[in-house]
Amino acid sequence: MSNVSFDQFIEKFRSTLAEIFGEKQNFKETSMNRGVPGLIMRDILECNPLSVFIPEEFEGRGGDVAECLKVLETASYYSLPISLMTGINGALFLQPLSIYGQEPMKREAFGNFIRKKNMGGLMITEPKYGSDALHMQTSYEETEKGYRIQGLKHWAGLTGWADYWLLTARKKNANGELARDIDFFIHRKADNGIQVEEMYNNLGLYMLPYGRNRINAEVDTTSKLKPKSTGVKMMLDILHRSRLQFPGMGIGFLKRMMDEAVQHCEKRFVGGQSLINYDQVKERISQMQSYFTTVSAMCAYTAEKAKMTVDLSRADVQANAIKTTVTDYMQEAAQSLLQLVGAKGYKVDHIAGKAIVDSRPFQIFEGSNDILYQQISESVIKSMRRAKTTNLFEYLKSFELSEKSAGYVRKVLDFEIDYSLSQRKLVELGKALSRVVSLNFVLDLGERGFDSAHIKNSIDQLTQEISQMIHSYSGKVETAVVYSDSASSDWMRFMNNK
Repeated sequence: MSNVSFDQFIEKFRSTLAEIFGEKQNFKETSMNRGVPGLIMRDILECNPLSVFIPEEFEGRGGDVAECLKVLETASYYSLPISLMTGINGALFLQPLSIYGQEPMKREAFGNFIRKKNMGGLMITEPKYGSDALHMQTSYEETEKGYRIQGLKHWAGLTGWADYWLLTARKKNANGELARDIDFFIHRKADNGIQVEEMYNNLGLYMLPYGRNRINAEVDTTSKLKPKSTGVKMMLDILHRSRLQFPGMGIGFLKRMMDEAVQHCEKRFVGGQSLINYDQVKERISQMQSYFTTVSAMCAYTAEKAKMTVDLSRADVQANAIKTTVTDYMQEAAQSLLQLVGAKGYKVDHIAGKAIVDSRPFQIFEGSNDILYQQISESVIKSMRRAKTTNLFEYLKSFELSEKSAGYVRKVLDFEIDYSLSQRKLVELGKALSRVVSLNFVLDLGERGFDSAHIKNSIDQLTQEISQMIHSYSGKVETAVVYSDSASSDWMRFMNNK
């Protein structure tokens, strides 16, 4: 596999996707057309895109993170669902197996991925414990064969499709109580034990099946992942690693949004001139370009700092900042494209409208952005406490992830932080901090020679966002939920009838 140059490898993948999803559109996705036809999936998997996530000793390309990101980028330019499918397989199954799996299971699963084009996914989320993963109720007990796992999972991408599942569960003690730690197990679809109780009629990402899964499965002892310390730290390493690779899915998507916007605005004439000449249109396209540059900088950071040999369990700030910013930018770019295209973009099979519904869940899964923004603030404030400082700028100017960028926005960051902030203020502050970290990535990329005009554009956009977000944070009004009877809030009762 690895004797083929990466340029040849990625070009074959790109040309295959272009033939399927490009101008010819051999496959057209609509709300009436769910899943992916077998022949289309065969052609995609024949390119072996998942081999970049597999070590060389198991016939893969070696697990180089830069190659993984490029495969995700190539896929997302043509199809965001296909990129997500690749990311689920790679970041949420193959990479965890590579780092924590036992040798017999590695040899079996990796071999089947390469030769039989198998696929795998991860089941963490439960109906009653969505973002509260640490309190999951799926449990396991030891058996003569290995482990019996029982529970209920949902919203696992590739429901009913995957040949292997990475399952999370807590050990049930003799008294019936669940342990605090979390363990991971590999389950083969061929062994049965996972019943799909309901297939969800998801709003977007039509190619990917989601559903509710009842688990009553037995797995052997080689199926259990081996944490380097605790299961919770293993889960954090897996999730942070995945979030750090979101730029791979984001950058191809953003480039497609840019290309579609420019192409439409150059050809569309309104009031006797091309749309591209209007100032508001220029602003929207300029924002898209700045998003693209920022996410490019994130790709460079991830490729260098998130190698497979690095433990990322403590990389919460950078992982959360990257995931939130990328996914916010994806949704903003999609909204701008639809605004520029106008009414025809609202057709269910037009890329503009489809991009909005396909990119929206990226702000929710693998950690809702609101929660991750809160966690960014909490992590920074915790570090400020340890450093015995309350001035945000003084802390950020020496913080590894903001030492270059803090000076660009000193005027808005030079204030004292209250350690006891409300949740809504933590979220607003987290948004600003994520952009400060993103600006640091951009400055790093600029120092290496990336196009200076794009770098300046991105710096200007990010500093403006940071200023606006800090203003929103400082001026946040603590509004309350109002409970009143319908009569006192019916506008028709308060008309001035003459």
